[in-house]
Amino acid sequence: MRRKLLMGNWKMNKTIAEAKQFAIESHSIAELAEEHNIDLGVAPTYLSLEIVKKHAAKSMKVASQNVHFATNGAFTGEISIPMLKEIGVEWSLVGHSERRTYDGETDQKCNDKVLTLLDNGMTPIFCCGESLEIFQNGQTKSFVEHQIREGLKNIPLSEVGRLVVAYEPIWSIGTGHSASKEIAEEMCFFIREVLRSLYGTKADEIRILYGGSVKPENIKEYLSCPNVDGALVGGASLKIDSYRALLENIL
Repeated sequence: MRRKLLMGNWKMNKTIAEAKQFAIESHSIAELAEEHNIDLGVAPTYLSLEIVKKHAAKSMKVASQNVHFATNGAFTGEISIPMLKEIGVEWSLVGHSERRTYDGETDQKCNDKVLTLLDNGMTPIFCCGESLEIFQNGQTKSFVEHQIREGLKNIPLSEVGRLVVAYEPIWSIGTGHSASKEIAEEMCFFIREVLRSLYGTKADEIRILYGGSVKPENIKEYLSCPNVDGALVGGASLKIDSYRALLENIL
């Protein structure tokens, strides 16, 4: 049985002081999640990673929003896996649509990052999803399948169970136009089938999240779908009351 996972992506939000306050206030939420066998986490900015890791409950998963595949080198503005591990961060988003759109994140770069994270005992949350144009042209499945096959190739079977995949249709991220639960379930089921073609029954260990305008009001509907194992949440994860409501509405 796959544990549900609620992961908040803070993007470029919260000062260090604000992140610290959120981490402190989140302890009771983390306890509630543990009581119900749900994994809870947030992905702060680089500057806030250490403070959140220090002040959040031990059960809280703290993820980087991005990471470089090289250990060190002339990569201005980047951050490496050893830097994350030094402060106890063992999760990272990979290939979020905003990274792909604004920072030239390619499928090959995503694959390099996923493989390096897994090789270092860390957990990648691999993001995939289509634009409005691709969705309207009926090319969603072929597009997402390509992202998965290229971004997740050559993963050793022994490491597959640590992988998390997040399906986020770009046309629903931050727009208020969330996909229907039927679309979310259809795509997460499809992704599971693609993963099975790559990894056989080991693919059933992979948690598949839905993301895209997820709110307290609709999260229960999404997570009632058999192939939706959790949610990657943006704006609704920024305020502690909303974050608590997201969890409570899953229960």
